[in-house]
Amino acid sequence: MAGSTGTVLLPGAEPFAYVGGSVGVLLVHGFTGSPGSMRPWGEALAAAGLTVSCPLLPGHGTRWQDMVPTGWPDWYTTVRGEFLRLRRECDQVFVMGLSMGGTLTLRLAEEHGAEVAGLVTVNASLRTERWQAGLAPLLSRILPAIPGVAGDVKADGVPEVGYDKVPLRPFASLRKLWAVTSADLGRIVSPVLAYRSVVDHIVEPSSGALLLAGVRAPIEERLLADSWHVATLDNDKEKIFAGSLEFVRTHSLSPLVPEPVASDG
Repeated sequence: MAGSTGTVLLPGAEPFAYVGGSVGVLLVHGFTGSPGSMRPWGEALAAAGLTVSCPLLPGHGTRWQDMVPTGWPDWYTTVRGEFLRLRRECDQVFVMGLSMGGTLTLRLAEEHGAEVAGLVTVNASLRTERWQAGLAPLLSRILPAIPGVAGDVKADGVPEVGYDKVPLRPFASLRKLWAVTSADLGRIVSPVLAYRSVVDHIVEPSSGALLLAGVRAPIEERLLADSWHVATLDNDKEKIFAGSLEFVRTHSLSPLVPEPVASDG
């Protein structure tokens, strides 16, 4: 399968969608990642009767060079377009994202208000404490990429489908996304469930603190003690899957597949 550039997709990087009931979920993968990091989550939500979609963001899922000419407006346009498609087909749409995917879902909620039924973020990025990040615009003129960040998973033998390099021009654009999203967190009116790994080698705790301080809508943070950054593939993934489904059930206007009835004996 080929991406938008004609380059062959990495195995496991394919976008996916599941047709279910009248409640939809938009899943958004992270920076230099792919829908592969979201597929188990999507399968769990689809099994509960939800309509689920996870698009491939522009420049992702092929080779890192394809990402160089892209920036946050390109990624956001794809996310927003898929959200609007789901809104036409579903009564409600929840948005859920990992890392930069969480940032993009926050931006979507800032701009679309109550149209977003609720948000679930996993290690959403809003800033970095690494001083070198400020040099990205300058360095990108002479250095196209640096070593990658994909694969921060605690569980043994669990790979992440993503790039082994970080293109600096797109990273500089990601920093602009952080700025506009952080400034508008107070505009979010939808309920938020925020998961944060206690140990995360990519996104520092300050992003989580900024999220909690900036959102005025109901927000709950849940800590993940046994996972690193890509928690959707890690040891705590089942907690994320079950918790996000519970969150949807709580805020959904339509009944989902009935929860199992406990046996008396």
